[in-house]
Amino acid sequence: MGTDHGVGIRGRLRALGRTRVARVFVRGWRSRRLRWPRRIALALALVVLVPALGAAAALRVNYMGDLQDGTRTRGQDAIWLGHAWVDGRKKDADLDAFAEQIRGTGIKDLYVHAGPLEHDGTLPADRYPRARWLIDSVHRRIPGVRVQAWLGDVLATEGPDGLRLERPESRAAVVRSTRQILDAGFDGVHFDLEPLHSDDRDYLSLLDDLGELTRARKAPLSVAAHQIDPLPAAHSVNGALTGSQKWWSQEFFGEVARRVDQIAVMSYDTWMPLEGMYGGYVAQQTSLALEVTPEDTDLLMGLPFFHEDDLGHHENAETVAAAVRGTRLGLGRTDRDRERFGVALYVDFAAEEADWAAYRAGWGER
Repeated sequence: MGTDHGVGIRGRLRALGRTRVARVFVRGWRSRRLRWPRRIALALALVVLVPALGAAAALRVNYMGDLQDGTRTRGQDAIWLGHAWVDGRKKDADLDAFAEQIRGTGIKDLYVHAGPLEHDGTLPADRYPRARWLIDSVHRRIPGVRVQAWLGDVLATEGPDGLRLERPESRAAVVRSTRQILDAGFDGVHFDLEPLHSDDRDYLSLLDDLGELTRARKAPLSVAAHQIDPLPAAHSVNGALTGSQKWWSQEFFGEVARRVDQIAVMSYDTWMPLEGMYGGYVAQQTSLALEVTPEDTDLLMGLPFFHEDDLGHHENAETVAAAVRGTRLGLGRTDRDRERFGVALYVDFAAEEADWAAYRAGWGER
């Protein structure tokens, strides 16, 4: 019994030793097995992070440098105005205050929201009952300032509902709505159709038809434009990954610019988290737009006169001061003497006095 007891102890010791060895082996195997996913995850993080850090540094560098003389207002600026100006909520006192607000600035065009369009392209006339009051009052109180009807709609490019430009009858209805708005006395028409994908040939066809009408009526045709690819084919990559296209190709931007009298880049909602990055991004967008916009087309860069904090827009980063500085840097580097150039302020009902002060201080007065 003693021998059996000794054998039993030795057996258990041997078994225990084997168990410890096995545990050590398993731990080592698991460690090696986990090590590779960690390495792969690190490598993937570096693949994403390093280019992102490089892009951030490049934008920050693009925001540096001296502002050149002559890169201030040319008296070609614009502002988007809310629907209250044509539906009866705004009165004479409001217009007096607004006239005083823009006195001395370079604002030449008012994009007054007179829509939206119906999804079939039509525009009910009861959407703008006080349009004639506004137009006549602006012409009388702020001579030289044009009142353009701001029309828009959601496009059915990323969802089932919206205006479908691929339908000829819808495009024809938009043209009729434009004739209707010009008959109402507006000086011109400004379109903001979103989300509008790059290389949309139906949109270009619509602009061709609209251009025939506006030229015959000697009225400006103006559009709000998406930002331009900050990297080659960025719109295609983003579209493949998310089903949405934030940017246009530079080539498509140029095609649009050649068909209109005025093009305003919506250079906000950029996702930029820091002011220096945002300003550098606007400088890049300004240069890209200048390179393909004809000399006889007004090019305007958007200024963020609104305050939100979400994924697309960080108000501490997307400031008016940064947008103005970026615009001036891009203008000075690319086409300093361009006359048909300005900024567009979005939007009157969300603006604060600090926004107006930054616009005046950075962009100057006439």
